[in-house]
Amino acid sequence: MTEQTGTVLVVDDEPQIVRALRINLTARGYKVVTAHDGAVALRAVAETKPDVVVLDLGLPDIDGTDVITGLRGWTTVPIIVLSARGESPDKVKALDLGADDYVTKPFGMDELLARLRAAVRRSTVPSAEGEALIETESFTLDLLAKKVHRDGVEVHLTKTEWGVLELLVRNRGRLVAQKQLLREVWGPGYENESHYLRVYLAQLRRKLEREPSRPRHLITEPGMGYRFEA
Repeated sequence: MTEQTGTVLVVDDEPQIVRALRINLTARGYKVVTAHDGAVALRAVAETKPDVVVLDLGLPDIDGTDVITGLRGWTTVPIIVLSARGESPDKVKALDLGADDYVTKPFGMDELLARLRAAVRRSTVPSAEGEALIETESFTLDLLAKKVHRDGVEVHLTKTEWGVLELLVRNRGRLVAQKQLLREVWGPGYENESHYLRVYLAQLRRKLEREPSRPRHLITEPGMGYRFEA
């Protein structure tokens, strides 16, 4: 008998997609709940309390982005967008509204399952918010003291480098959209200055990662944003 691994709400109006997800997720021990439109999805989250929501944006009644907004008004359930909209503005908008991840159709089932497992894990572990000390094999970060040490030696970070790192760490495991990073670290009006992030993430990787060209902790999701993994 397959061990139960969590409940997934699949929100999609394409029967073949729903069927494929139900078969694959059920075979891996997930309980699958489905919804064919946004209104049903919003009710289903309240009634079934899933561990993660897999959400299509092109729904027949309301746009999937409105579903994200509706859910984020009262729940932090992980939301993985699964959509044929592959353009960067669509991805950024969904992430800015509160989605945790974005997978473009057509998709590889193995990739989706890996992202879903990660989302379920993140939903069942304490957030980095409130944790004072974050340790990795490369460096140790003290959120209260606002200091970083690598191999026992304090690493000097500029105010901006610290701002970027702290925001990523406090959202550990979650994708932080480029515009959110720019807005919260640099301020309103800087949302389109994505080259700032490339420069500062490269600097942080050089200072903190064992292999800056193959980062293990400061991860880039191309076209979407960045993620900190401990």
